[in-house]
Amino acid sequence: MEIFAHETVLLNEAVDALQIKPEGVYVDGTYGRGGHSQMILQKFEPRPKSGYLLAIDKDPSALDDAKQRFSGLEHTYIYRGSFAEVDQALAETGWQRSADGILLDLGVSSPQLDDAERGFSFRRDGPLDMRMDPEHGISAAQWLAKVDEQELITILKEYGEERFAKRITRAILREREIQAITTTQRLAAIVAQAVPTREQGKNPATRTFQAIRIEINHELDDLRAGLKASLEILATGGRLVVISFHSLEDRIVKRFMREQSQGDQYPHDLPIRHVEINAHLKLVGKPVKASKEEVQQNPRSRSAIMRVAEKLT
Repeated sequence: MEIFAHETVLLNEAVDALQIKPEGVYVDGTYGRGGHSQMILQKFEPRPKSGYLLAIDKDPSALDDAKQRFSGLEHTYIYRGSFAEVDQALAETGWQRSADGILLDLGVSSPQLDDAERGFSFRRDGPLDMRMDPEHGISAAQWLAKVDEQELITILKEYGEERFAKRITRAILREREIQAITTTQRLAAIVAQAVPTREQGKNPATRTFQAIRIEINHELDDLRAGLKASLEILATGGRLVVISFHSLEDRIVKRFMREQSQGDQYPHDLPIRHVEINAHLKLVGKPVKASKEEVQQNPRSRSAIMRVAEKLT
């Protein structure tokens, strides 16, 4: 069995931002290959009855890694599902109904990209799947076989921010009539032929693959639901730490944190005290990006941006 490596992005920065308390309850909402989870555990005091860690992931391969790494450890719980279900997952642990910190490391992991059989990458030929949980839902190939023209145009525009969405859509619909599109490199080739210009340093299929992956896995819907659920279960003083990898995710996170930090909206000239505006979050610091050293070591970290907020009430 081939082993696919994964370098955790913003490892120290994210775990430091959680401000780990030795006996706190922490949630790694996107386990991946456990880099953040492992460091959270190291922050707990090495004694019985110390901190608690809930690790969540949709991907059965990631959960297999978690079970091997954390098997037999006290106060760890592994949940298969989306971080949108974080409230349900925490309730299932039986520990308590609030968390002292929640970390969401969004997007796709290196093992998912590097394994051609998962169908996430146009760089390696494989079945066009793209599901983070390959045992549930429909594959990208199945979705492309039935999606109508307007829906595909909308998905490519909104989720891929693709300016050639119409050209690509027409090419896909034309080619699927000739033969079903079932492999990653066939889809990449169709897109490459449809796109008239190239972005320097970027494969022409990048935006299309991103858009389809987001749609197949309901990533943005899960993000909105996960942020809302996280706010509800965070304890007062608890930290919400989110690492995004593209502008669509980051805009949702930024807007959510800003709105929750502003509280109720009143006319600007109304004499309302700050404590009366019902703000739920406090923004912590400025957005954090990977250092030059980290980007050199792990080029996939170059687009990462981390935002942190603290629960007020």
